[in-house]
Amino acid sequence: MLYHIFAPLAQDFQIFNLFSYISFRAAGAAVTAIALAFVIGPPIIRRLKARNVGQVIRAEGPASHQGKRGTPTMGGLILLVSTLLPALLWARLDNPFVLVAIVATLWMGCIGFVDDYLKFVEGKARGLVARYKLIGQVSFGIVLGTYLLVRSVWGDVPANTTTVPFFKYVLVPLPPVLYVAFVTFVVTGTSNGVNLTDGLDGLATGLTAIAAVTFAIFAYVFGRTDTAEYLFVYYLPGAGELTIFCASLMGAALGFLWFNAHPAQVFMGDTGSLAIGGAFGTIAILLKSEFLLLLVGGVFAAETASVILQTGVYRWRKQRHGRAYADQHRVFRMAPLHHHFEKLGWAESKVVARFYIIGILCALFALSTLKIR
Repeated sequence: MLYHIFAPLAQDFQIFNLFSYISFRAAGAAVTAIALAFVIGPPIIRRLKARNVGQVIRAEGPASHQGKRGTPTMGGLILLVSTLLPALLWARLDNPFVLVAIVATLWMGCIGFVDDYLKFVEGKARGLVARYKLIGQVSFGIVLGTYLLVRSVWGDVPANTTTVPFFKYVLVPLPPVLYVAFVTFVVTGTSNGVNLTDGLDGLATGLTAIAAVTFAIFAYVFGRTDTAEYLFVYYLPGAGELTIFCASLMGAALGFLWFNAHPAQVFMGDTGSLAIGGAFGTIAILLKSEFLLLLVGGVFAAETASVILQTGVYRWRKQRHGRAYADQHRVFRMAPLHHHFEKLGWAESKVVARFYIIGILCALFALSTLKIR
């Protein structure tokens, strides 16, 4: 919004030329997001406490988590507002990349909000029935994939393609139907991956900030002709504006981490985790970097894989050897992966700090693909 107001004034007042620079607006978006989270965080937390919107802790979870019972949840509202308002304020509103990312975040956030509302306000233990939640996620993936096929936003780069890390100028074409299915899988898988990671104070929030910074760099590189040519990557006209959205998400995550760090004053709930996952999945799709998402979000991927492996092996052993054997011979002491390390005796803060370190290493490894080609 500010771009459309002040950039035209640059002809008469040179200082307003700052608003034509993505780097300046990205910094402004990040600072605005942090400040906004600080401002709206306390009243939202007070409101959630007044409504008794408290977290329910599973009896089979780590014993140390029982003290978190009743901590306000649905704090993802702080993340949503602190991400979307700065993005609308600082980004160009005629840019399809930004608009699609905003819609994705809102769509997935609404699904998470309904789930949290039914679970914590209406008192329905299961929240939104799993199949309805999945329908909401899949339906967005189908809509997004179809939209991108009909209205390609990548200039000369074909819509139904993706790139491969470590290879320069390699496009993998997919049949239209398969491309829509691929987009749906990426969005759904990423939103659920962040949701599974959100199990310790500050864990998903800090990893979100790390991944958002990483994607901001990729968006900036892919959106400039000079850097794209120098690094042998495809130039995606308009993708640079996603830098501002990613900066907003990073700022919102850092601001929310102020309240979500151990011991957490509020949890993000599905409202935040599904929105964040949907945003990352959509950003990766818009940047033609779906496979790169596995590197940037390496911890999210590992958490998801641990649940899939634990569940699959348990069912196989139960069917073949019986429930008692399956209960005794689990792959992990508890899934998702962060609970496994808690069961090994690691303190919650140690698990979070070490997962942050792994997240940073994953981000650096992903950034290295810009040169290793």
